[in-house]
Amino acid sequence: MMRTLLPLIAALVLAGCANVAVQQPHAMPATPAAYKSAQTLGTSSASQAQWWKAFADPQLDALTERALAHNTSIQLAGARLAQARALLRASNANLLPQLGLGAGAGRQGGDAARAAGTAGTQYTAGLNLSYEVDLMGRLSKASDAAALDAQARESLLQATQLLVQADVAQTYFSLRALDAERALMRDTVGAYQDTLRLNEKRFAAGDIAELDVARVRTEVAATQSQAIDLDRRRATLAHALALLVGELPSGVVVTDRMAEGQWVETLPLIPAGVPSTLLARRPDVAAAEASLKAAQARVGVAQTAWLPNLSLTATAGGASPELSDLFKTSAGLWGINALLNLPLFDGGRREAGVQNAAAQMDAAAAGYREQVLVAFKDVEDQLAALQLLAAQSQVQATAVASATRAMALSDSRYRNGLVSQLELLDARRSELSLRRQALQVRAAQYLATVGLIKALGGSWS
Repeated sequence: MMRTLLPLIAALVLAGCANVAVQQPHAMPATPAAYKSAQTLGTSSASQAQWWKAFADPQLDALTERALAHNTSIQLAGARLAQARALLRASNANLLPQLGLGAGAGRQGGDAARAAGTAGTQYTAGLNLSYEVDLMGRLSKASDAAALDAQARESLLQATQLLVQADVAQTYFSLRALDAERALMRDTVGAYQDTLRLNEKRFAAGDIAELDVARVRTEVAATQSQAIDLDRRRATLAHALALLVGELPSGVVVTDRMAEGQWVETLPLIPAGVPSTLLARRPDVAAAEASLKAAQARVGVAQTAWLPNLSLTATAGGASPELSDLFKTSAGLWGINALLNLPLFDGGRREAGVQNAAAQMDAAAAGYREQVLVAFKDVEDQLAALQLLAAQSQVQATAVASATRAMALSDSRYRNGLVSQLELLDARRSELSLRRQALQVRAAQYLATVGLIKALGGSWS
């Protein structure tokens, strides 16, 4: 009988598979031989697993460790990873025999039941064994897809950790930059207040006009207003840092230990390495690749719907009209069944399933391609930023030095009565502006360095 059916089954399978067409995803972008923006190679003593220690800042180290322990985004990604692993275990369980214990009671009546001798109450109990033979690889392919999903979730957890680490570092360095600006503003306000007190005494003595006093008083108020605005911005950043750490704003205190000229630490030089290694470093790229492979595996699962499946079942137990006789040898029964199933007509459901899986594969391929392009863009952005910021820092330092010299000359000329107070105030205002710009460039270098580390996947070699 089986020999008679096998040719028919094979013909139906081949006919079904002939109608399935799956388009191949677009080719991935070619890996460049080198980055467009060259970066001077440097060294760092920090562990690749703890890249933030390259900045040698104990406050940053403590904040990052607290964020890794309490950040809610990391906890959410960890929960999704646990869910994916549970689904993998459930998928693997389908490859194993299923054993269960069953018990029941039923009652039949009527002339037909009495004629058949089945009237009355019937009790049953026994073990049920079922096993689906992975005849065409459907179950193993589904298990492979679930394993790749778990792998993608693990990479996404690593990507979330890296993102949080980078956000903590960038927010912290933005805080330090604001602290340096606030120290500069405090010194400037103090200098203006000293000048105001001197001018008020001179005005009282009749040496200068009231206009000179009004001008300095204006500068004092304007500078104090800018200092208050910096305080507001610092409070906002501190609250953002608390959110990253996963704590209330009152529980996160970042010491203001900055004063002008204290931010002199040497930036770590991060080697970008060879572009071909980037795709192995970045966890978000690894997650996108695993998702693509999972989608490809699910296309194979969908295609097996055209193929026959074989299920084996076995039952062993007892049946008796008397509950007390249920477990006696005379009440024993057993049964073994094999079921071969091949759907012939389903209104296009299987073909639609294959097309849906193929569309998901195309979407995953596009996502992977985009993630690769974004990865290279991120690295090039930060390399270009670091190059240009280094040049800008040198030019800015020259501008600050010139403004400081101009301020000193204007002060001397003003004291000798050679220039007006308005020129002196302009020189001081220009110096303040250039010093603030220099601090902002310095902060941008820190942020770009952290951005490069994040773009490289949080590691280098």
